[in-house]
Amino acid sequence: MNILNNMEKILVVASNNKNKIREIKQILGDIFTPVSLSEAGITSDPEETGKTFLENAVIKAKAAAEASGKAAIADDSGLCVFALDGEPGVYSARYACKDGEHENASDEKNNEKLIRKMEGVADRRAVFRSAVAIVWPDGKTVTAEGECPGVITHTPRGSNGFGYDPYFLVEEYGKTFAELDGSVKNVISHRAHALAALKKKLTEL
Repeated sequence: MNILNNMEKILVVASNNKNKIREIKQILGDIFTPVSLSEAGITSDPEETGKTFLENAVIKAKAAAEASGKAAIADDSGLCVFALDGEPGVYSARYACKDGEHENASDEKNNEKLIRKMEGVADRRAVFRSAVAIVWPDGKTVTAEGECPGVITHTPRGSNGFGYDPYFLVEEYGKTFAELDGSVKNVISHRAHALAALKKKLTEL
């Protein structure tokens, strides 16, 4: 039996990040009605204590499901650079705060640290990884993961996207995530692959 035919369509997105919510709506909006944490009236913010993207995604989705009484989805994703032993990894969103370097981890500060650590590094290979999890109030959980390979540029390119997007070049297209049209990024991105895999799992349940 297809679980999508027997479930409430409201899906709480465990985030208030407008860019992330927009991507989830564009990819899953045909089967769900995603709402943000603020739209669901949720103010709690669980500590992301997981050592992997998947662990953090489950932590966030579970907390949102318990707070709302509805199914909730969470994504945890980040950039993993080969030459930096996988950094920023799970610290991607707060990379500039790691090791007490800054109190606030803005996109600008995170990118500054990344490019500084990549100075003189010949191997620019990197991969964006994403893990997504849907958790229902009864504890049922469905997860999926996805990734997109690329290389780190020396200078920023493009004005679309957010986070590390201006420095992440997808070689197949010769463009950074920040240069790609949203309709293309939503097909090839790490989050797109993870959400597509999640949708496939849901339709097979």
